[in-house]
Amino acid sequence: MKICIPTAKDEGIDSVAYGHFGSSPYFMIYDLASKELYSIKNNDEFHQKGMCSPADTMKEHEVTAVIVGGMGAKALRNLAASGIKVYRSTTFFHVYDIIDQFQKNLLFELNPQDGCKEHDCENYE
Repeated sequence: MKICIPTAKDEGIDSVAYGHFGSSPYFMIYDLASKELYSIKNNDEFHQKGMCSPADTMKEHEVTAVIVGGMGAKALRNLAASGIKVYRSTTFFHVYDIIDQFQKNLLFELNPQDGCKEHDCENYE
């Protein structure tokens, strides 16, 4: 199983999570089985509202879950349609904290109706 955490910078396990998925500068991908962590630059970082397609990138990297502070409804629907679950983390800021909380089943799953509107979700920074 691979999880994705949007981050402000590529600082490995010490990266700080970024609050909104589509406008995140980087995506950190963590493979729970192999414990491998790597980053992907978000080429849609400066997209217009509702115009990014992160679900395609997640599918390419075989991501099965995304952990965010917030996400737009369209992205939530697209990820759900691709079989990718989305979880919300609001209190753990570093990638290592978020991975730990995910492994302990302490995060809650978001549904398409939980999406942010107009990029109004809280950012971690």
